[in-house]
Amino acid sequence: MSSPLAARAGAPGAVRGGGGSGMATGRHVKRVGTLVAGGLLVLVGLVLLVLPGPGLLLVFAGLVVLAREFPGLNRYVVPVRARALQAAEESVSSPLRLAGSVLAVLGLLAAGVAWGTVPQLPFSGWSAGSGLILAAFLLAGLLVWSHRRVAARRAGK
Repeated sequence: MSSPLAARAGAPGAVRGGGGSGMATGRHVKRVGTLVAGGLLVLVGLVLLVLPGPGLLLVFAGLVVLAREFPGLNRYVVPVRARALQAAEESVSSPLRLAGSVLAVLGLLAAGVAWGTVPQLPFSGWSAGSGLILAAFLLAGLLVWSHRRVAARRAGK
């Protein structure tokens, strides 16, 4: 015969109830997954604020992900979104800035290939190289999107 005390103590033969703990565990897993994904986006975005890349856009994406689970962060989403879109438009607002952004894409691609192929570089290997190449493609995609957005806005004026 098992007693409630034995069940709480985890004694052999103790009877444990289901009590819906699987649903609570699923909710916790989702919350932790959201925290990790959103946190990583924000951290990478913060790093890319000082390195070439779409820093503010990644911070914005991370805040959107985190705000789904943590509603208190919603107050930061709108101002960061506005500043991220403004920065994306500024990156293509003049031929000189567009050329600088294209050079950043080409530099990231070259660095990615170099880090993937030159073993003497610190942290060399395709894991670092592919990350740089992926960042170059993301930046190129954002530049195209920003350029189209600015061109459409200018055509509408």
